[in-house]
Amino acid sequence: MNDGEQDPLQEDTTKDDGNEAEASRMSKLRRTRKKVIKSHLCSTQVREMNTSNSNDRARNSTQILTPPQLSSKMKHIKQEMAKNHLQFVRFEATDLHGVSRSKTIPAYFFQEKVTQGVFMPRGYLELIPNPKDNELNHIRATCFNSDIVLMPELSTFRVLPWVERTARVICDTFTVTGEPLLTSPRYMAKRQLNQLQDAGFSLFSAFLYDFCIFGVPEVINSKAVSFPASTFLYNHDQPFMQELVDGLYHTGATVESFSSSTRPGQMEICFLPEFGISSADNAFTLRTGVKEVARKYNYIASFFVETGFCNSGILSHSVWDVSGKKNMFCCSSGAEQLAGPGKKWLAGLLKHSAALSCLMAPAVSCRKRYCKDSKDLKATSVPTTWGYNDNSCAFNIKSHGGRGTQIENKLGSATANPYLVLAATVAAGLDGLQSCEDASVGAGDSTGIYQPPAAEIPLKLEDALVALEEDQCLRQALGETFIRYFVAMKKYELENEETDAERNKFLEYFI
Repeated sequence: MNDGEQDPLQEDTTKDDGNEAEASRMSKLRRTRKKVIKSHLCSTQVREMNTSNSNDRARNSTQILTPPQLSSKMKHIKQEMAKNHLQFVRFEATDLHGVSRSKTIPAYFFQEKVTQGVFMPRGYLELIPNPKDNELNHIRATCFNSDIVLMPELSTFRVLPWVERTARVICDTFTVTGEPLLTSPRYMAKRQLNQLQDAGFSLFSAFLYDFCIFGVPEVINSKAVSFPASTFLYNHDQPFMQELVDGLYHTGATVESFSSSTRPGQMEICFLPEFGISSADNAFTLRTGVKEVARKYNYIASFFVETGFCNSGILSHSVWDVSGKKNMFCCSSGAEQLAGPGKKWLAGLLKHSAALSCLMAPAVSCRKRYCKDSKDLKATSVPTTWGYNDNSCAFNIKSHGGRGTQIENKLGSATANPYLVLAATVAAGLDGLQSCEDASVGAGDSTGIYQPPAAEIPLKLEDALVALEEDQCLRQALGETFIRYFVAMKKYELENEETDAERNKFLEYFI
């Protein structure tokens, strides 16, 4: 045998070794998939497919999906798919900024992917920092190059009215070894709602958003410029808004009202309150839906906040008993004041307002609106304000409107991730319920409420990041892994702030 020729026996042995290695790898992958599936099916929150029954589907009761239940849900979904002649299904998950990241599969693979999940590079959901940065060493940098698994929550399956023959399902994210992704905003929101339920309460909430409608960018003097699509303050673009509102309704997100806002091209949209995580799911649906409907009309929809111009993202909420029958914020006397649990909840929000502001106004431009409350040009922070029926306050308590007393958390901008807003609000309020001292005050005496001394909102994002890092309650509630990752990402963004030339890219991202 020549030196350059390979022994056939050796070649066969090499092939056998390779086949054994491949078989071993596939066996391990199958075991991993089974572990992920079992973990997901045993912990998935089940909400009813009927969107009109919001109380039943949103009390955060965790059930185990038995094979008959899974079969029943799949039967219903298959009927929907056949009825609407669906060809594709999107598996959607939120990234750090609340933007939808998805994989679309042919409809005939849907049942298989329900049990196996859909694999996606982890970097799609977590922006990867510069390799020379070492803030994330504790998470193991190699994790960012790995795959994660999208496991669908079947109760969120909806036909998308604004996309041809396509449905979507919102997913929870897992590592390939079956653990929940600790940086997942939706996972943190569900975990905090479970904590609230364990304490004997439930959350009834809705988001109110401002967003802007722009015409397709035009090139003027070599610069791309977008103008407001129309002056909505005087001229509602009814076909666009009607299609959006009707489409949202068919995806399970009921819009209570919409209107023009304070500037040309700016719209305000308010959802009907629901129990549990539905409010954040509705907001997440809006952020993608408004983009896709706008494109049909040659518009660009954006939640991005330009310097000196604010798009708000308000979380209006109240805390009820676990059965969803009694609003714990309402006083029995019917007076315009918070009941005891409501005062403690508000005290928690005030106590953690500095850290909350970091998650709710997560960009430099978002925090510009805080400056209007300061008369001191050299001030580094502003007082955290609250009041009754006062829209200028950070926390506005409303007792009118037929729903009983509720608190509007107005710290947020429209660019904040709705799942993070909900998770952090619940964590802060729950800390107030469980740790704040007696917060009772006399009727009409709003000044006597328990309030930590000198509650302040930092004007600079850098200071807000420090406040978040030092807030032990939120660190524990959201998890050490997420806090360190979030802070590292924001520091990276601060170091690479967008320039004028990149602003339109930024605008496109936050659609």
